[in-house]
Amino acid sequence: MNKKIAIIGGGNLGRAIAEGLIQSGFVLPKHILVTRRNLQHLHDLERKGVLVSDKNEEAVNYADLVILAVKPFQVDDVISALKKDFNEERHVLVSVVTGIGIDHISNIISKKVAVVRAMPNTAIAIQESMTCLAARHISEDQFQYVQDIFNQLGRTVRIDEKLMDAATVLGACGTAFAMRYIRANIQGGIEIGFDAATASLIAAQTVKGASELLLKKDSHPEQEIDK
Repeated sequence: MNKKIAIIGGGNLGRAIAEGLIQSGFVLPKHILVTRRNLQHLHDLERKGVLVSDKNEEAVNYADLVILAVKPFQVDDVISALKKDFNEERHVLVSVVTGIGIDHISNIISKKVAVVRAMPNTAIAIQESMTCLAARHISEDQFQYVQDIFNQLGRTVRIDEKLMDAATVLGACGTAFAMRYIRANIQGGIEIGFDAATASLIAAQTVKGASELLLKKDSHPEQEIDK
């Protein structure tokens, strides 16, 4: 793949996406450009061959696919400043911004640019995200490329955008719920005699194993419980 990717917003999520794509080998570092106001926070990516800039318009003009990874309150200003740079024939815009819909972004751009809304979770940091995708004004080839990108960072599923808030609860908040369950298990393990490190290992690996049983065997939890 020779498509060039820009990530507008080199914070935790933007950096995790860049790191995951580099580690997967799906995109060459020199074909990724990441923006951030303070470039010193991007020096480690730059040393790996990633292009960096503090100019968002440079990123849009460089890339075929633009990933928007800014804070929700920044979206309107960032997109408004860039709308003249988007090209309907060339660009795909992927937003990983929580709570901002496709219509909202499209209305600001005022062009029929292909827009994808993506909802990853924090496990994207280790390429194990569950990412839900919804799209508008997009060809199958364009969507497949976006899906291929996020498949390097975990697993993906395409959903109707009206389910995106529910996806946030199930896939994103679900990570926090799982962590609380693991934390409770660790505490229980300590109370029955294990040291903290051993209790943590047992609790985390048990949950990982349970998840892998469902994913690899394509089974229902009740089937595994009955065993």
